[in-house]
Amino acid sequence: MAQEQDTQHALLIPWGHFAREIGLVSGIAAVKLSQKVYEHTPQAKVIEFLAAILSGAKQLQDISMAAHPMDKDQAVAEAWGQAGWADYTGVSRTLKHLSWTEVQALVAVLERVSQPFLESELAVLRSRGRGLQYDGDLTGLPVSNTSRTYPNAAYGHMSDEIRLGYQAGVLSFQSPTYGRLWLAVEHHAGDTVSCTQAEGLVLAAEKRSGQHPKRRTELLQKRIEAFVKSREPAEKRLSSQQATLAAAEQAKVEILVQLRTAQEKPETKPKHIQTLERRCVRREKAVEVARKKLSKTQAWMNAHLEQEKALRTRLEQFECENTENPQPVEACFRLDAGFGTYDNIALLIEMGYEVYVKLHNHKIVHRLKKNVTPETAWVRVGNNAEMVAWAGMQLQNCPYPLDIALERFYTGETQKHSALAYFGNSPVTTDLPAWFGKYNARQTIEAGIKETKQVFYLNRLKVRSEPAIYLQEAMTIFAANFIRWATTWIEQHAEQNENTLSVGKLGIKKQVQVGANTSAKVIQNSEGMLLRFSSASAFAGKQLFFRASGKPSRPNHFLPLFTILALIAQKVR
Repeated sequence: MAQEQDTQHALLIPWGHFAREIGLVSGIAAVKLSQKVYEHTPQAKVIEFLAAILSGAKQLQDISMAAHPMDKDQAVAEAWGQAGWADYTGVSRTLKHLSWTEVQALVAVLERVSQPFLESELAVLRSRGRGLQYDGDLTGLPVSNTSRTYPNAAYGHMSDEIRLGYQAGVLSFQSPTYGRLWLAVEHHAGDTVSCTQAEGLVLAAEKRSGQHPKRRTELLQKRIEAFVKSREPAEKRLSSQQATLAAAEQAKVEILVQLRTAQEKPETKPKHIQTLERRCVRREKAVEVARKKLSKTQAWMNAHLEQEKALRTRLEQFECENTENPQPVEACFRLDAGFGTYDNIALLIEMGYEVYVKLHNHKIVHRLKKNVTPETAWVRVGNNAEMVAWAGMQLQNCPYPLDIALERFYTGETQKHSALAYFGNSPVTTDLPAWFGKYNARQTIEAGIKETKQVFYLNRLKVRSEPAIYLQEAMTIFAANFIRWATTWIEQHAEQNENTLSVGKLGIKKQVQVGANTSAKVIQNSEGMLLRFSSASAFAGKQLFFRASGKPSRPNHFLPLFTILALIAQKVR
């Protein structure tokens, strides 16, 4: 006999079945959480939190206080393998008491479930002979400036303002099947700045993909050699200053002896003693000046030697990594100006990456503008943008020559300039529109950040415990990936006819804000499931059919939990 249920959160039904199929629900349920169990387990409430994020809940209380509360939707609970949902207050208490260790274990489940999809995309790229494309960014998560209940919140730059809150370091990957996929998120205090996070993003990318380019050890070796040679003037200066200090101290000792001798002789005139005292003061000042100069040079030398030590350690590490990496990949990183310091650029180059970046140092823009004359041929690269470029430019304080471009933009009567840098094998200076387009394609991560905030409301922190805030960040980027995977799964396993809802054409925003919050009837029997959207919904007349099947042999891959059954459609009509 068929079982019929009503739901107000239609797309959460197939998403729940998909979550169970890929091992997400069982993975979270297996995490040990040290909390008491009353009616619902803490693991079930974590699953409920994720389902709420997928539904586009703006606040945690929407679980119970929305027009159509999710915690009253029994069909959704069962689709997610739960006997029922908890009130939002219970979810809040569970999240509040999660420890960092427990949250990290939960995030590890999200990463483990995601890994087969990532590996599949990496295999596609390898088969097509294409490299990896990463984009990284730092986005602010502000809270009320008067709040005192968010632990370790700090003031920092967020959306062109100084706000109290946190920063999330995010990393995305260009997927041939799904477009943008999120790889990682890191939780930071609000005063964290981008220039300190470049290495962390690169290491996160390599950890998740398990791949990295061949390290450019030959460049690093030459850099170290040049670095050591650059110390020679300071070494000579140090030797000279040591001699100067020794001479000043000797002169000071000699004048003190003269003064003491003169003071012991009764016949010494007071005027002569005063003269010697003044000389003592001058000798003391000379010693102090010599000591300060020497101390400054020694400090510079110590810092230089420490930096050399760090570079040699890096070289040793990179040589080992090259030995252990017989099949290096080609990979590219695109970063905005916040990350574009010379140290970061040099590190990315030495790590083997192709680099597209906007320069952090604004002074370079003024320098480049001086190189422009009325005869300079600007190339139009966009509707309101032009560029001029120089190949292999050696910038002060940057150890490697870079291809540099000066951009100018017109916004009304205002003209703005910025500087782009590139390192790699592409002749970017010969095709400026392509360079401009390649760098600005990093808007995909900016669109992704916008999606996390306008679709999943990451900027509305639903919790106040810091480990739980990190869990919300991790679950949000997972949710964005999850819906993309589920869309493909639904299209592969739902019946395709004139009444089938074309989920893939809806887009993520519409799937969440409309599809996950619209009414439908769920009809199930031993043969399968029919999701029929109600006449009062935005998808009236549409439906999704699935057939029941045996347990998948590999739950972490796309194996059908339900396939199409036209007979069900005939039975329920």
